[in-house]
Amino acid sequence: MKLKIRKIHDLAILPSYAHQGDAGLDLCSVDDVDIAAGETALIHTGIAIALPQGTEAQIRPRSGLALKHSVTVLNTPGTIDEGYRGEIGVILINHGKHAFQVVKGMKIAQMVIKPVLQVEIEETDELSQTVRGPQGFGSTGMS
Repeated sequence: MKLKIRKIHDLAILPSYAHQGDAGLDLCSVDDVDIAAGETALIHTGIAIALPQGTEAQIRPRSGLALKHSVTVLNTPGTIDEGYRGEIGVILINHGKHAFQVVKGMKIAQMVIKPVLQVEIEETDELSQTVRGPQGFGSTGMS
């Protein structure tokens, strides 16, 4: 399966897998941005993509940024729909106590390509019964 990528910025770096078998392609910044503690920023990647039919791209955090700097993707996973052809942007949030500096070329997130299922909507007056039923948040306890 092929992913078509168009560079729309001179400093754009094509996404790549760091290791054979990795799920996520590394996304890099074309921006120099300081993100203050508790703040968010839209980071540009300088690329646009044409996803294969029946797929989506999920934008996910990088574990090293989260662990070492408390910086993560705000709307994780961010979804890029098959028909979108604009620039991929990554919303980063700094949960840390100090400003975080994003520099051009830095790996800021990862992109995972996943299949998409589309369903036919059917309105109903009743749903099937399950053991869990309507129990929601915290319904399985703490241990």
